[in-house]
Formats: sequence, C-alpha cells, structure tokens
Amino acid sequence: MIQKIIFSSLILTLIGCSSTTPPIKQATTQQAVSSSQTIKIKELNLPQSDGYHDYFQEWKAVPYRYGGTNKKGVDCSAFTQDAFRTLHQQSLPRTTEHQLSLGVRINLDNAKKGDLIFFKTSIKVRHVGIYVGSRQFMHASTSKGVIISSLDNPYWKNTYWQIRRVL
Repeated sequence: MIQKIIFSSLILTLIGCSSTTPPIKQATTQQAVSSSQTIKIKELNLPQSDGYHDYFQEWKAVPYRYGGTNKKGVDCSAFTQDAFRTLHQQSLPRTTEHQLSLGVRINLDNAKKGDLIFFKTSIKVRHVGIYVGSRQFMHASTSKGVIISSLDNPYWKNTYWQIRRVL
C-alpha cells in the first residue's frame, strides 16, 4: 500500500507544469519564440495594501523546481495551488492540466485579480500563474523563480493561451 502511495505521489510530481492538454482551436495564432532568443524579464510590483502583495512578498524569488511544492523550490502549479489555499481557503488540483479544467474561460479584458492565467510555452508544455490586475500575473518562472510578470512582455504576449475564473 505504501509503495502505491509513493508511486502515485511520484507520478503527480512528475506531471507538474509540463502537463499536456488536448489541443483547442484558438481564434488567433501565436508566434513561436526561438529558443535562442533572449527574453528580458522586468519585475513588477503589487500595491502594498493588497493580500496578494503580502503573499507574493513571502514567496518572492523562491527558486523554480520542477515538482517542487515548498519554499526550497516550487513549480508553477504548486505555487498557484498554495496561493489559492492560503489566500482563498480554496483547494486546487496539483497539476496545470487539472487546474485548466476548473472554472469558466473568460476574455482577458474581463480578467480580475485571482483569475488563473494559462500559457502554452511549447507544443506540450503549459504554464499557469495568477492574474493580479493591470495586465500582470504572479507565477513561478523557470528562470527567475517566483516573480510578477507583465502580459505586455513579448514572450508572455506570444504564449498567452487563456484565463479562467475559479473564484
């Protein structure tokens, strides 16, 4: 029995942010970003009177670790899972793929703080973050750890997929 639990935990950990979902037709096409292209990431900040600000400050710069679930290293879906548990006392599934099945898809123009935002970063890899307003989202970046990024950044603009309201 313990072996089954350990094996199941290992499988869930390995799924992490690289989960795949069936392809969905999109109204707009997205340009691929060459792997040799350098992407500049400008760190953004949240207003200090915001609960998201306090949460972000606790996690800021925690390194990315595939399958990680704590402040020694975290992946994108574990970060969103912990944020929803901490900020909203709401349970989210562990993987990006399962988080994608929650709530309702909304138009980016109608996005509100706390919506889950999803990206297609390659053919099979998906990424998730939490929209925090003003075209910004907090997430566990593979290169910078936990940061706030802008949807106006060309990389995120080109890989943006959808936003879902789960609250």
